[in-house]
Amino acid sequence: MPTRNDIRNVAIVAHVDHGKTTLVDAMLKQAGAFAAHQQLDDRMMDSNDLEREKGITILAKNTAVKYHPKDGGAPITINIIDTPGHADFGGEVERGLSMVDAVVLLVDASEGPLPQTRFVLRKALTARLPVILCINKTDRPDARIDEVINETYDLFLDLDADEDQIEFPIVYACARDGVASLTKPENGTVPADSTNLEPFFSTILEHVPAPTFEEDAPLQAHVTNLDADNFLGRIALLRVEQGELRKGQTVAWIKRDGTISNVRISELLMTEALTRKPAEVAGPGDICAVAGISEIMIGETLADPENPIALPLITVDEPAISMTIGTNTSPLVGRGGSGKGADAKSGVKVDRKVTARQVKDRLDRELIGNVSLRVLDTERPDAWEVQGRGELALAILIETMRREGFELTVGKPQVVTKEVNGKTHEPVERLTVDVPEEHMGAVTQLMGVRKGRMDNMSNHGSGWVRMEFVVPSRGLIGFRTEFLTNTRGTGIAHSIHEGHEPWFGTLSTRNNGSLVADRAGVVTAFAMTNLQERGVLFCEPGTEVYEGMIVGENSRSDDMDVNITKEKKLTNMRSSTADVAESIVPPRKLSLEQSLEFCREDECIEVTPETVRIRKVVLDQKDRGRTASRAKKA
Repeated sequence: MPTRNDIRNVAIVAHVDHGKTTLVDAMLKQAGAFAAHQQLDDRMMDSNDLEREKGITILAKNTAVKYHPKDGGAPITINIIDTPGHADFGGEVERGLSMVDAVVLLVDASEGPLPQTRFVLRKALTARLPVILCINKTDRPDARIDEVINETYDLFLDLDADEDQIEFPIVYACARDGVASLTKPENGTVPADSTNLEPFFSTILEHVPAPTFEEDAPLQAHVTNLDADNFLGRIALLRVEQGELRKGQTVAWIKRDGTISNVRISELLMTEALTRKPAEVAGPGDICAVAGISEIMIGETLADPENPIALPLITVDEPAISMTIGTNTSPLVGRGGSGKGADAKSGVKVDRKVTARQVKDRLDRELIGNVSLRVLDTERPDAWEVQGRGELALAILIETMRREGFELTVGKPQVVTKEVNGKTHEPVERLTVDVPEEHMGAVTQLMGVRKGRMDNMSNHGSGWVRMEFVVPSRGLIGFRTEFLTNTRGTGIAHSIHEGHEPWFGTLSTRNNGSLVADRAGVVTAFAMTNLQERGVLFCEPGTEVYEGMIVGENSRSDDMDVNITKEKKLTNMRSSTADVAESIVPPRKLSLEQSLEFCREDECIEVTPETVRIRKVVLDQKDRGRTASRAKKA
């Protein structure tokens, strides 16, 4: 079969924070993608605000570098897909892998293969893609290169890799310094026999197969991602499998339901570095973007009008976690962070979106570009069940909507169960925990309460222990905060979906109840001083509260209704203790993820552009009491 030797398509896959985006930055700089006068940021591929804030890749993105071989041959275009390292964004990984012919598996020289490494590698091996192993961060003081390579071989064997797949080349790199070598350096050192990424580029050219195609085959191009442009409208990112795609060409658009209609390509764009530039033609193996098809969806095919042949649809794993997202139903709806109108913090008036129609339209828009998400109707017309891969993926969606001006009510995360042979099965996770030896007992006890089953334990002799547990997904809701507390902030935990197992039974994860405001008003320092011995407070003086809003965590297991708006009475009597200053313990500020972890079944979260509040589903104190008494009698 003919091949295109001027192109290589490769995806970089790894666990979170093992250096994918840093490596892509170094490749772009060394391939001459930027002029000398250009000001460059770190992690240029993380263009999303949330990606920069959280330090993780959320969206799969592509870039292209022109590599000029040292032997003076013609320049070769290397298309690089930077994929997320978190299993919650697995839909992005699967789409990215459908565009490439090989993967670079990046592994930290100290941490070694972790759960997300297993996840992305399993996807690559299933797709029969060749693998290049890159051991990154060789300069870490605690690097253990030989052990990490052996662990990676074990992982390949564990995932049933065949003989061809396990014979992979190994590159050693320090992506931060832009240095790579084929010779193993000493632990804790930068490769000494190289000053750049030349060995890495040459390994890609040698081991990544060039795209193959059939002569005179009809056009076939697979839509793998979507983007939007203010001038061009919806843009479809696709890989041309066969034939040629030209600007102005009329093509057959094969939709998900099998129907075919003819459309015209109004604009054809090719990626160079971080920008898309107009092009006239794209051939087999090219990754390009087209405009002019306003309703096109991921997984659909552009084909020859005379001989339309559809490519297989992209399939992704089933969702494991769900939560209810609806309109904001609190008494402070539409009134800002302080409850008094516009955004009090920034002074910017927010365009608030509070109606059910606006929320539903936004969720429908999210479905267009996010193939791993599902939105189902509920009994209420203003709330929908949103299902996704994990808690983080759904929290990112809520945070994005919040920044766009939406006000939402979000329910406690639940697991998505399924029936197998008449029995209820629930999703389980494989949790890998790295902790200092002295905290091993605390973690084991914590996992025992959450029905975790220890699968493996290893001690590297450095004072740290690695433990692997199989645990129900609902046991990990609210786990992270308690885990960090028990390990004094030193523990590292990562989990990945491991399939479904029979229902594990009742779990009780949060032992403490809530402090619930029993009336509307403004929080006072006097009331906080009296209440802080009852538990941990979440509000500061001056915050507006309403009946049913949770203002703190009780030190006991049951809920307590409190008056946090109580004022100090003024009298004309003098007292020896009247002017004693009371000290207030600083309140605990909960982020959106922490609020989702804290939430109980009868609680939900009010999300606005300025604040995140936890509240009872039933706000009225008497109604909650009646419901509780009925439940006891039943």
